[in-house]
Amino acid sequence: MGYDIDATMVRLGLMNLMMHGIDEPHIDYKDTLSKSYTEESEYDIVMANPPFTGSIDKGDINTNLQLATTKTELLFVENIYRLLKKGGTAGVIVPQGVLFGSGGAFKTLRQMLVERCDFKAVITLPSGVFKPYAGVSTAILLFTKVWGPKDKLTQPATEHVWFYEMAADGYSLDDKRSKREGFGDLQDIIARYHARNPATNIDRTAKCFMVPLAEIADDKNNYDLSPSRYKTDVFEEQHYEAPGVILDRLIQAEVGDVDRAELTKMQSGIVRELLELRGMVG
Repeated sequence: MGYDIDATMVRLGLMNLMMHGIDEPHIDYKDTLSKSYTEESEYDIVMANPPFTGSIDKGDINTNLQLATTKTELLFVENIYRLLKKGGTAGVIVPQGVLFGSGGAFKTLRQMLVERCDFKAVITLPSGVFKPYAGVSTAILLFTKVWGPKDKLTQPATEHVWFYEMAADGYSLDDKRSKREGFGDLQDIIARYHARNPATNIDRTAKCFMVPLAEIADDKNNYDLSPSRYKTDVFEEQHYEAPGVILDRLIQAEVGDVDRAELTKMQSGIVRELLELRGMVG
């Protein structure tokens, strides 16, 4: 089942599914954010890569959607939540701005996902994975619907969120997207996702880790879902040579091996200025 507002993409989608063994695919021409779309709580699994940017006229938005925004990247995620049956799971690719946007609709959406869904994971992707069509940094959201939009929330459905920062997907991150053997985190993501454990995935310097909902929801983090918010950066101490040593090396590179007496006779502008700096630093 699927929908698109581009007739060409509908035809391509139908052909693609039939070529992969689905004899009777159902992909229709329809705007799922519009008032004409009435499905709700219909699907056990939703996988989607909705448009990364865009807006819709306020008067055309489906009245069942409650977010106070016209940004389609937010409305699509809310719509996917509504399309899931209770117990249904979604995997959605969104621009990374959805993870940390400070606007009211951004926060409301993130709060809804972690409180009304068992919000399982955020997997951030590098910015080149959708080139040459888009260079925006994206992320995969994985969540299972627990509470419906009309249910009275008695407790948040999420306990911990698993974060993974993907460095590569097995292809170059330029416009050519050439396959690179031996590179890519996809298999590692699958293995670590199934093995995730809040008791052991506590190293905030690692590529993946888990964060409790209480930390995500506190006033400081304000339901921010970007891994960098919780990751602990490791800085290696850098040792630099003294300025005098660096200047001596620069002077030697200019004039070669000459003694100090000969050096003072040289009137090259560069050498003279280097000598003046050398005298200042001692």
